[in-house]
Amino acid sequence: MTIRSNRVRALLVLIAVAAMAATIRAEEKKEPDTDRMISMTPQTMKFTPIPDMPPCATAAILRGNPRTGPAWVLLKLASGCRVPWHWHTANESLLVISGRGTVEMKDGPPLQFAPGAYASLPSHHVHQASCARSCLLFNTADAAFDIHYVGANAEEISLEKAMKPPAKAKKR
Repeated sequence: MTIRSNRVRALLVLIAVAAMAATIRAEEKKEPDTDRMISMTPQTMKFTPIPDMPPCATAAILRGNPRTGPAWVLLKLASGCRVPWHWHTANESLLVISGRGTVEMKDGPPLQFAPGAYASLPSHHVHQASCARSCLLFNTADAAFDIHYVGANAEEISLEKAMKPPAKAKKR
């Protein structure tokens, strides 16, 4: 990889973060706790399991409370992690910081994870994610976090059912 391509990637990440920061500032006007300065370092961030998500997905909350309203988190997906087809009530934004993987969408082209890649997923937008090499994502949601897994017929199913591998066709 050349120095020039690294600089271009870094610039793209900075542009995406600046765009997301503008959105965050607009959303923070709705939040009562926006006059408090927050700073964190990677050493002080605590990654914890995410309720109703596969155990290979963890998050560190940067701002807000994902259970009650808008939130900004760092999301880690371990190598080999798969989050099956699902949707959220909130609008969601993802910015890839590191790793390799994919977000597939029912009604759009897949997004290949690479540093600086960005996806905006509207409310009720069905998608799934997989991570081939440990992924770190900046994730925002404009409302409380919920997750609704869906089956092949778009019916809502449990995480346990969603995580089961598809049944193999019987040989004749």
